Amino acid sequence: MKEFIKYQHIEKLGTTEVEGIIDGECYVFPKIDGTNSSIWLGENGICCGSRKRTLSLDNDNAGFMAWAVKQENILELLSTYPEITLYGEWLVPHTLKTYDDSVWRQFYVFDVVDHEGYFSYEQYTQLLDEYGIEYIPAICKIKNPTYERLTSYVDDNTYLIKDGLGNGEGIVIKNYDFVNRYGRITWAKVVRNDFKTMHRKSETREVTEKKIIEEAIVNEFVTESLVTKEYSKIENESGWSSKMIPRLLQTVFYELIKEECWNFVKKYKNPTINFNTLLHLTQKRTKELLPNLF
Repeated sequence: MKEFIKYQHIEKLGTTEVEGIIDGECYVFPKIDGTNSSIWLGENGICCGSRKRTLSLDNDNAGFMAWAVKQENILELLSTYPEITLYGEWLVPHTLKTYDDSVWRQFYVFDVVDHEGYFSYEQYTQLLDEYGIEYIPAICKIKNPTYERLTSYVDDNTYLIKDGLGNGEGIVIKNYDFVNRYGRITWAKVVRNDFKTMHRKSETREVTEKKIIEEAIVNEFVTESLVTKEYSKIENESGWSSKMIPRLLQTVFYELIKEECWNFVKKYKNPTINFNTLLHLTQKRTKELLPNLF
């Protein structure tokens, strides 16, 4: 019998847990403000969970299981594919009250998982469409998005919101090829600044500002001439091979800090800088400027 498996924590974009997630093909989704829920098939039929526990009809979560056990299309899907678990958002009034009246008390799938791991967006949407099961649609698919581009989608998220009543909670970013430095598949999120401020939390505002500053620093000071110069030095001293790539990446970062640190400190008026992020973006910029080496 399958057991309840708690859904992963979605990490704030900019933390080490999701460092590197935007390198590659990313899917951007609207983040909706309901209650995290899951459905799978047990020995006696449909089983349900909240974010932290298994549910029962006597110990439900906002009526989710009472709704789920009546959904013939979900039972049919799980009976055909008993190895999968559906994770999604059960949309009941939580913090945002501006959703359209017609969308409440519905289950919106955002991930499908089996014993091999996460299904890709194309895999699970095809499956869910076949059985008429609701899911959260992707806003877009984008390769190597910038932080500025991603934050622009936050203000464009009006999914399920009544016309004229503002925006949703934020966005979720998935890269199905990404595994973090700890060996885990993890998704990232960006939450709308005024939503966070309204709840007396400022973390997302700080992350967004840091990212813009660090990206601006790299775009201005990691120039083609800098990267080419350091590459030429290494080639002249030792000859070039792919084994020299780590040396080039570290040298460019070293020169950025050594030669330009005072300049960008002055320009950006003593900013708070995440140097791990600055290193990551410098390496990404170096690869973009000399793509033939990578």
